[in-house]
Amino acid sequence: MEQVILVNENDEKVGLMEKIEAHEKALLHRAFSVFVVNDKQQIMLQQRALHKYHSPGLWTNTCCSHQRDGETNIEAGKRRLQEEMGFSTELKELFNFIYIAPFDNGLTEHELDHVMIGYYNDEPVINPDEVAAYKWMTAQEIKTHMDENPHEYTAWFKIIFDKYYKFIS
Repeated sequence: MEQVILVNENDEKVGLMEKIEAHEKALLHRAFSVFVVNDKQQIMLQQRALHKYHSPGLWTNTCCSHQRDGETNIEAGKRRLQEEMGFSTELKELFNFIYIAPFDNGLTEHELDHVMIGYYNDEPVINPDEVAAYKWMTAQEIKTHMDENPHEYTAWFKIIFDKYYKFIS
């Protein structure tokens, strides 16, 4: 049973809850999103596996998930990057913010999201249980494609990318 860390708006832990229950109740919990960038200033995007319980087949940032109890944001980001994309790199936290994104299946992401960046130039070894495909795109290419095809991207990525784009601009 995977648990998430329930937090208040100051990112202070207020409890633990099973992941699906927290999403059913739309409770604020800690999360992270990783952007991996190469030397060409391209961002590695992943397409979520087609059997995921929400947002299957949609494009999103390099990886994202939830911290485990007692795990730092950086440790969590590195762990999940290895689990999903098959590589490790140093990460740096850029910013955090709170968002709410409801899904068609009745679940809601209500997260205090820690956005991190890392640098990597090789190809990943994707975990097919988590990831269907990957691609490299510049921030401008993503912005243009997302404006024209918003239905191809996860709800949270549209929110996070806008904040990331403003941060790097």
